[in-house]
Amino acid sequence: MKSKTQKGTFREWFSAGELHEESKKWCSELKFAKDEQKFLDSMIKDYTLDILDSDMFNTVQPIVESLKNSESELIKIFKKVQLHENQLEIMVDDVDQGKMENAYLDTHSELAKEMEAYFSQYRDAKTKIFDIVSKVIKRKKQKKLLN
Repeated sequence: MKSKTQKGTFREWFSAGELHEESKKWCSELKFAKDEQKFLDSMIKDYTLDILDSDMFNTVQPIVESLKNSESELIKIFKKVQLHENQLEIMVDDVDQGKMENAYLDTHSELAKEMEAYFSQYRDAKTKIFDIVSKVIKRKKQKKLLN
């Protein structure tokens, strides 16, 4: 007698409560990132002239574009997370809907990957902006000391 190997992937089953908590955490992180992006935008605007004076405009331009892309991507991801959160009822309605529950878990897994990729790219852009602005501030202070 031959044994059949099952094809498929291992899936960790989360409780509805765990899925809800993770979705709430994602919403909170995205809301914070949105506020943080407002701060970064205002910081860039405040130091625009100093950035232009320091000849770092060509360095800053792609980073600012990346931040703008992050802002629009944040809106898209936030809407997906909210929709996903609203569909959690599938997991708690006491109706056995295997395909829909699997689809929900697939979506949850994809959202987790999307969140990870988003925040990786966002942290990179944010770090670069802080580095550039701190260099600009240092140069500005050095100019003041020389004058």
